[in-house]
Order: sequence, then structure tokens, then C-alpha cells
Amino acid sequence: MKRRAFLSLLGLAAISLPISARPAEAFLFDTEEEREERRKRRARNARKREREEKKRARKTAARQINYKGREIVDFQSSEKPGTIIVKTRERALYQVLPDGQAKRYLVAVGKEGFAWSGVARVGMKRKNPTWTPPAEMIKRTPKYAKWKNGMPGGIPENPLGARALYLYDGGGDTMYRIHGTNAPSSIGTAASSGCIRMLNKEVVELFNNTPVGTKVIVK
Repeated sequence: MKRRAFLSLLGLAAISLPISARPAEAFLFDTEEEREERRKRRARNARKREREEKKRARKTAARQINYKGREIVDFQSSEKPGTIIVKTRERALYQVLPDGQAKRYLVAVGKEGFAWSGVARVGMKRKNPTWTPPAEMIKRTPKYAKWKNGMPGGIPENPLGARALYLYDGGGDTMYRIHGTNAPSSIGTAASSGCIRMLNKEVVELFNNTPVGTKVIVK
């Protein structure tokens, strides 16, 4: 075969190859703007996939958790009645009762990287509490900046729900709370930024039965 005919055949074969078969050449002559747009598109798609995965996870958790509400259970503890004990792995809050029993509530706890444990006391209680996002949260989620001076209580958007018990230790306010939630589907999951979430009707009950000064153990 003559050299010219052979080269022509090679050229036709190259033209017939799909773009996906020769990625190196496909973007060889792209402009910087086109490459930047492609990077942005990949980032948007990645964020979209992440949001969809989180949404599916929340729906799956909601389907799997069949919480029928607060119950009285056997519970051996050396702590005095009234003490609140949160077992984060179990995602349950216990309020110690006399005679080896406790009220057991299902709660939401801190997600990975935000969980907190320790011994504190209820330093303050508030009905329809104002929510003020900490600076770290505003940095992570800039849209909360508009509430840097506080979101009014008693509105559906307020993440503290109907009641809040503020946890203090020897250093003062720990910045952690036991509070209601406007996202009841999160109960029984690790979803919060470290606080303990309860159903609104149940946090009202706990609020009414827990005086300031009550010991709280989170483990």
C-alpha cells in the first residue's frame, strides 16, 4: 500500500473515533474559560449528588424509626431522681425516676464531628427561645448571618422549637442545649450541631418537670 493511501486511511479512522475514546485530544484546544466552566459544572453536580444523598438518608432514617413516644422503662442508676442522662449512641434521653425507673425519650444528637459529652447542669430555661447561631455556624453556613442578633422564638423556622434548657458547667454556658425541634423527622438520628433535640410536645413535658440546677450527664 502506498504511503499516501495509508495515511489517508489513518486519518479517516481517527475522525471516526468517538470523543470519549480520545479524551486527551477532546479538550486540547479548550479556552481557560471553558475549562473553568467545566470545573464549576462538576462541582455543582457533586453538590447536587451530596444533597440528594442526604435527603435519601433522612427519608430512610424516618422510615426505619418507629417511635411511639415517651415511655417508662426499668433503669438502674445511682443518680438521684430528676437527673437527666443522655446516651448518645442510643439516641435516647432518660429522666431518672424513683424505684429503678426512668422516662425514656428518643432524641436527635450531634452528627459526626459535632457530638458533645460531659456533665453539666440546667443553668437556664426558656419558653419559645430566641435562637442565635454561633460564629462558627455562620462561617459554615453564611445564610445564617442575618440572624446573628437572634431569630425570634415562637416561629416555625426557629430550630430551638418550643422550649430550651441551657446547659452550664464550671466554665459557664457550654453553648449546648436540650431543645425542641422544627424537624421532627430528625428524632432518633445524629443530625444536630451538638445539641439534644426532642419532639416539641416532649420537650415541654421535660421543661415542666426539670428545675434549674438539675444535673445533666451526656455520654
